[in-house]
Amino acid sequence: MRTLVLGGSVFVGRRLVERLVAGGHQVAVLNRGVTPTALPDGVEHLVADRTDMDAMSRVLSGRQWDAIFDVSGFVMVAGGGDIAGLLDLVDGSVGHYVYVSSIMAYDQSQVGVFPWHEELDVDRGGPRSYGGFKAMAEGEMLRRHASTGFPVTIVRPAAIYGPYNNIYDMETPMFLRLIQRRPILVPHSGLVTGSYGHVDDLCRMMIDLIGVDVAKGEIFNATSEAVTTMHYVTTLSSIVGVEPDVVMVPDVRPEGFPTGVYGHLFGERHHAVLSMDKARRLLGFEPELGFEDGHRDTYAWFKKQGWDRLDGPLSDPVWRSSWDFDAEARAAKMLRGS
Repeated sequence: MRTLVLGGSVFVGRRLVERLVAGGHQVAVLNRGVTPTALPDGVEHLVADRTDMDAMSRVLSGRQWDAIFDVSGFVMVAGGGDIAGLLDLVDGSVGHYVYVSSIMAYDQSQVGVFPWHEELDVDRGGPRSYGGFKAMAEGEMLRRHASTGFPVTIVRPAAIYGPYNNIYDMETPMFLRLIQRRPILVPHSGLVTGSYGHVDDLCRMMIDLIGVDVAKGEIFNATSEAVTTMHYVTTLSSIVGVEPDVVMVPDVRPEGFPTGVYGHLFGERHHAVLSMDKARRLLGFEPELGFEDGHRDTYAWFKKQGWDRLDGPLSDPVWRSSWDFDAEARAAKMLRGS
């Protein structure tokens, strides 16, 4: 299968490229060439900024693809993207186009309504926000499908974790808090519930739906298990093999309480659960890695990278998520009154 991955430098794109190569597929990666990454042997590297349609046309014109995987992520940080222009370039030259959207494409005012299925309202806020941009891109692609038969399938992951995760306020700092016996601040009584899925399950779903006609023109949620934040903490502590030092954060915080002292997914705005019924019914998809097994796999990868010996925070230039253990220690001290 001749495949093109838009992105391919980090996290989902990087893992997808590895899985495509392992499956014996012909793989090309198109990105700006800004993020340094070592592509597997045999992968063709195409360099273009997807916001520059002239450059995109120079590298894509005349090329035919069995599948294009659009995993470029937060395109709007580079000034947005000409979705219609991109579709003009590839419409008629691709057998199946898979767009990686996000749970954030949903109208976030529906937080607390369980579960979220694909027919619920989407973010109408426009391209200035991440969710609004994703929803806008989805709409453009679905309109193209309706008018020309453009063979698009949209997947909406929730919280993705696993090897190469570049959102550095998720499992990476949690593993470190546990290893280093640091306090773990948990808001909202640990009851915020979210859906988590391993990156390998997401990649497998995207690859397996290629050529499936019933998937074209459809949106599918992509995740595994929904768990509370307290379950998140206790499960990862069991994997690491330590007792967690949990500090509950009250809804009314003391004056001067530090910000950014827990991962963004622990906040009330991420209290949402995705339904996987549609993917099961139409695609026969079942995730292979449950929450605990997936995080055990991730912890093994984490230690293999030597990240269990990290002595400072990591930060990604796109997501800018990180951690501040000093602020967390101050917050824990304030709450404990010592």
